[in-house]
Amino acid sequence: MDRKDLKIVVIYGGMSSEREVSLRSGVAVAESLRRGGYREVALFDLTRESVPSLLSVPMDVAFLALHGEGGEDGCIQGMLELAGIPYTGSSVQTSAVCMDKIRTKELLAYRGIPTPRFAVKHRDECIDREAVARELTESVGLPMVLKSPCQGSSIGVVMVKKESELLSAMEEVFRYGDRLLAEEFVSGTELTLPILGNRELTVLPTVEITSEREFYDYRAKYTQGLCHHIIPARIPSEAEQRVRRVGEQAYRILGCEGLARIDFIWNETQGPMLIEVNTLPGMTEMSLFPDSARFAGVSFEELTDRMIALAWEKAKETETENRNE
Repeated sequence: MDRKDLKIVVIYGGMSSEREVSLRSGVAVAESLRRGGYREVALFDLTRESVPSLLSVPMDVAFLALHGEGGEDGCIQGMLELAGIPYTGSSVQTSAVCMDKIRTKELLAYRGIPTPRFAVKHRDECIDREAVARELTESVGLPMVLKSPCQGSSIGVVMVKKESELLSAMEEVFRYGDRLLAEEFVSGTELTLPILGNRELTVLPTVEITSEREFYDYRAKYTQGLCHHIIPARIPSEAEQRVRRVGEQAYRILGCEGLARIDFIWNETQGPMLIEVNTLPGMTEMSLFPDSARFAGVSFEELTDRMIALAWEKAKETETENRNE
């Protein structure tokens, strides 16, 4: 079967705080697939009301243009797997782990991947907020970054420079859930490493990110002119090789498939410090993954086609393995 004859449904929207970004990603992906010669491409806006009708839509492959909870965390992946529908990106298990910044850091730290030191607190442990603030200051140090572990696009992320700012920062993070990740602030060059592939990996050029704001927050990411993507990153070649090596190790440890974008801070003393792993990175006109691919000579049309090919390839391999059992 010619891959361009596959029925592709781009699932976008979703119910998370990143819905608006997902809508933009989905439209960009659908337009790219059509330009690339796919003859049957449909968009499906995932909402609580539309979920029951998703599996009644004819499709050969689901292209996931979702971000955040309900889309990037393994939920939709599990639904599609039960229905036997191939989808782009990583498995249920990998998606769930990578969506949770705490679980990601715990696993990678256990395997020796460098990541900033961190502490975890549950809301129930924070009744005496002032005591917790002192504890975090001692264990993590200042400045630090507080994060809600299952949000994306820098939502629920607060920079803390002074202990007096911790109480309000904790309150802000707990708006998004019951767990809090306190992470050492590492100064240095902000980088992201896009990787494409299942077993054979294509490591795309590292991107350096600069922001007109204090840090690379939601507004900087999605407002034209407030962030800049510098390719290739302005780091020494040895540093570039270390980032690529650590990124590829993390991709394999976590079991990523299809694609992932791995975020780092390069610190001259500590080297590459892995911050987080995005299994469904943005695909908007301002997104990092397509920018890196273009620099490597891979057009947006080629990139989205490759993602379909990887999803189809993985599905066929699974089908063969199941037949041979």
